[in-house]
Amino acid sequence: MVVAGLLILAILVFFVVLSFFPFSTWIRCLSAGVPASPIGLIAMGLRKVPSDMIVDTYIKGTKAGLTVYLDRIEAHYLSGGDIVNVINALISAGRAHLNLTFERAAAIDLAGRDVLDAVKMSVEPRVISTGKISGMAKNGIEVIVKAKITVRANLETMVGGAGEETVLARVAEGIVSAIGSVETHTDILKKPEIITQRIMNAGLDAGTAFSIVSFDIADIDVGRNIGAMLQNDQAEADKKVAQAKAESRRALAFAQLKENKAMEQEMKARLVESEMRVPKALALSYRSGKLLVPRKQRKHAPSPLGIGADHG
Repeated sequence: MVVAGLLILAILVFFVVLSFFPFSTWIRCLSAGVPASPIGLIAMGLRKVPSDMIVDTYIKGTKAGLTVYLDRIEAHYLSGGDIVNVINALISAGRAHLNLTFERAAAIDLAGRDVLDAVKMSVEPRVISTGKISGMAKNGIEVIVKAKITVRANLETMVGGAGEETVLARVAEGIVSAIGSVETHTDILKKPEIITQRIMNAGLDAGTAFSIVSFDIADIDVGRNIGAMLQNDQAEADKKVAQAKAESRRALAFAQLKENKAMEQEMKARLVESEMRVPKALALSYRSGKLLVPRKQRKHAPSPLGIGADHG
């Protein structure tokens, strides 16, 4: 009974394992001449990995002459990568004689970049157009420039390298700096290569995922006289400051005038008050006997005896 039970258990285990074994996939590997372990295929089924897609990608890479391994492809899939895109990128890189390994391609893919598009950009550079970038020459005239940048993907710095936005920002900075270094705006109009040489010699692609192949000026326009506008704004600001100071002085003088008038009225009031006190003081002095008022002298005719007149 024990032996029979063990035999039945072994048969059940065999059929369960057989249910996880992708027989058609294994036959496909054999027909393609690509080695694949049956145990590895069964393990894929247990890990719920689509063995058909893994094996097809593996066969495609092997037939293209790539040195790839089934377990690495499976590991990249489990990491959330796009194994089909990675294998296609490796095949394109191999045909273009680019030095791209499976590990680097997988790292670029896991970094969120399109590795196949990066390989295509390495083979066929891409043209990036800038918007209107304005700079001011030393004479105060604005110069507006539009440019086209030809870039090639750098597979060595694709992981961790800056994107197109950084390249455009650096180029814009270089254009503004080049325009600002000339004496007059006519120097740029006569020799646009001043900007081109400044951009190409500045190494603006350092630390980015791209290499600048060429830089071309698409359009140059003359803009506003910014220097005159700034001078006009400064003069207007100085005028407003002077007006504010004059208004402040006028208000101060007006306040001083009001204060003087108030003081004058106060002095007049004090004068009137003092004048009112004089009669009172005289009357008080007269009553107290401190003030004697002399009587008027009466005039008489002279006596024939020459005696003076009587004083009353």
